[in-house]
Amino acid sequence: MWHVPKLKEACGVIGICTPEPVAEYLYFGLRIIQHRGQESAGISVFEETHHAILKGMGLVHQIMNKDQLSNLKGNRGIGHVRYSTFGVSALQNVQPFVVQTTNGEVSLGHNGEIINAEAMRNDLKRKGWAFITSSDSEIIIRLLANELSIHADPVKSIKNLMGLIQGSYSLTIMIGDRVFGVRDPYAIRPLCVGKMNGGWAVASESVVFDNLDGELVRDVEGGEIVEVTCDGVKSWKVPSPKEKAHCMFEWVYFARPDSVIDGRLVFEVRKNIGKKLSKEHPTQADVVIPIPDSGRAHAIGFSEESRIPYAEGLMKNRYVERTFIMPDPSERVMGVMLKLNPIKKEIEGKRVILCDDSIIRGTTMKQIVHILRKAGAKEVHVRIGSPPVVAPCYLGIDMKTRHQFVATDRTNKEIADIITADSVGYLSLGGLVECIGLGDRNLCLGCLTGEYPMSIEGECVRFQKKIDSF
Repeated sequence: MWHVPKLKEACGVIGICTPEPVAEYLYFGLRIIQHRGQESAGISVFEETHHAILKGMGLVHQIMNKDQLSNLKGNRGIGHVRYSTFGVSALQNVQPFVVQTTNGEVSLGHNGEIINAEAMRNDLKRKGWAFITSSDSEIIIRLLANELSIHADPVKSIKNLMGLIQGSYSLTIMIGDRVFGVRDPYAIRPLCVGKMNGGWAVASESVVFDNLDGELVRDVEGGEIVEVTCDGVKSWKVPSPKEKAHCMFEWVYFARPDSVIDGRLVFEVRKNIGKKLSKEHPTQADVVIPIPDSGRAHAIGFSEESRIPYAEGLMKNRYVERTFIMPDPSERVMGVMLKLNPIKKEIEGKRVILCDDSIIRGTTMKQIVHILRKAGAKEVHVRIGSPPVVAPCYLGIDMKTRHQFVATDRTNKEIADIITADSVGYLSLGGLVECIGLGDRNLCLGCLTGEYPMSIEGECVRFQKKIDSF
């Protein structure tokens, strides 16, 4: 089995309370953040006495239809799109999860990854707890149900839950008819709150409010619990570190370019990355070409700064799945060629600068370089809008082992040889931090540095003093 080695982020979440039925708003909201998860999707809507669920494997529009949505009359609910980073890709792991508790039904959607999930699962099994899925999100909802059975108060129960789980999480939770948004104390995964349709909502990205005629109000803070009602937002906080750990890949790749994440417009950050790349890795060339869609803003910035013309030299087929199961090497090449087709007039006889957000294994990049050369490129210079990825992510990205990274223990020249490019240039760590503009002490850079914002077995913790510094 072979998978196209493109980064996969955990999920996207949304929660809404309005005076009108919310099912269609949840549906369209999930379609807007479909890029955050294309494996499965679901919504949960409060219907007088129970939570009504629509969910399944596939894209949002494949799972829900107009008739199903029109039958849901509830004016509050939550939604979720998923990629699996913890737990297998299967129907049993599709969210939102729903459980019966002494305080009524509870629905939950989770974006992120809980690093102590397996240890808690094993401990709870020894105590007699049983689990239906392999997802870390099931552990979250079962722990929450247990807290509710003890305290009844939803806010106190959520606060206690936050004291038990470690890792990254942006949650949408519906307890009875109350809708909550929760962001982990380090604010690793994005979550924002806004006005919409006479009510209020939380979502993974601000584009939900833009596209549904709403208004972004603010980001949910790290360690904050918000309750969205038809009249406004209530807020509670748990103790949180002063220095946050926003995932740098949100600005580099995951989020939509038109989203505002923690006060930074993603498109502007990416364009500035391209400008910085041009300064750090200048080269003589005739054209700057992006790998669509993730490299487009990087390439625009590179072109503006270098004054080398920008061109759309690769066209993307949007109807080809992101993952291929192709055991034969020739089929792997065909998989990429099905997704990308060159415009030969923009490439033939030219020295090309090829921009993208990252290189993980190098397999796909090698195939794209091959496509450009076959289209007549005289030279291909690869420019990457992030530093080399050299360490695993434990906090919500599907990168778990060091051996999979092409950059580990290799020079840029060696990487260029592997992907058959004339040169490779990565953005520097300092350049990345400068372009995002939040400072290195407020970013999670673990996959770039091997130093993480929290204690992970066998790994270094960021800001830790080395023994020889004493």
